[in-house]
Amino acid sequence: TWLINRYKLPVDTVNPDINVLPVTGTREALFAIAHCVIDSQLQDPMVVTGNPFYQIYEGAGLLAGASMWYVNTLEENQYLPDYSNVPDHIWERCQLLYICSPNNPTGMVMNQQEYELLFKLSDRYNFVIAADECYSEIYQDESQPPLGILQAADVAGRRNFKNIIIFHSLSKRSNVPGMRSGFVAGDPDLLTYFYQYRTYHGCAMSPYIQEASIAAWNDESHVIENRNLYREKFDAVLDILGPVMEVYRPQAGFYLWPKTPIDDVEFTRLLVNNENVTVLPGSFTSREVEKVNPGKKRIRMALVASLDDCITAAKRIKKQINSL
Repeated sequence: TWLINRYKLPVDTVNPDINVLPVTGTREALFAIAHCVIDSQLQDPMVVTGNPFYQIYEGAGLLAGASMWYVNTLEENQYLPDYSNVPDHIWERCQLLYICSPNNPTGMVMNQQEYELLFKLSDRYNFVIAADECYSEIYQDESQPPLGILQAADVAGRRNFKNIIIFHSLSKRSNVPGMRSGFVAGDPDLLTYFYQYRTYHGCAMSPYIQEASIAAWNDESHVIENRNLYREKFDAVLDILGPVMEVYRPQAGFYLWPKTPIDDVEFTRLLVNNENVTVLPGSFTSREVEKVNPGKKRIRMALVASLDDCITAAKRIKKQINSL
């Protein structure tokens, strides 16, 4: 019901018996899907992902016996991967594509045209699209929730969701990362294989977590309040850092992805040592591709603390920048 309501899907497109499977958090599910779909017996299988990326994508692909291909996420491409520039010979080897929209760490959202390009590529080269949508419920404009891949597939007339599997979690939506509750949904054939694979490595969600999860998915009031709190934090932090850093307001998610005045690792070290503020160096989130590391001289700032703590941290970051 939540999927149908959130993404305005026809009621007959999502059958919970064949299209949905609960998982104990999407981290393990994102890892497991690679082992479920990658055939390491084929010559040099490939996993494609954006760059920067959630480290689970890379670990899953490599441990499943595949090679990785990274698609840079750059400012000139509106901070989204440009899949149209991936060579044909890479798509021919690709068995799995990880996408993340809203994107971690850039906060940008894919549109219908970008999804339809991926559908065409998937049809042509027969690879699975694993869509990590865990940031889908944290967005700036209340009137424009991010487009999801199942919604895009429905618009494109792909109601069988062929080669599509999505990953949703309560961790970000409801601020319960320790509860380890989420679900996967999509292509019923993929879900059949995934279910069979999980019988060997997955564990069932406890009845208590199931009840709490049902309550969370059925309530939108706390999610709206959560978004309002994030907007307040973005407003306050951007007011402080905007004059001293090159930083933009993301469409969604809870990260800022600003440029740093010096090397990102050194800047992070100074913040920890001098101001007791922890951020993630951008270069730690990405790989160098064609002599470009998209995370170089950037940091990922997660506005997950209280409003007061975020304001304090922003002031300390500003102080550190002014002391350089």
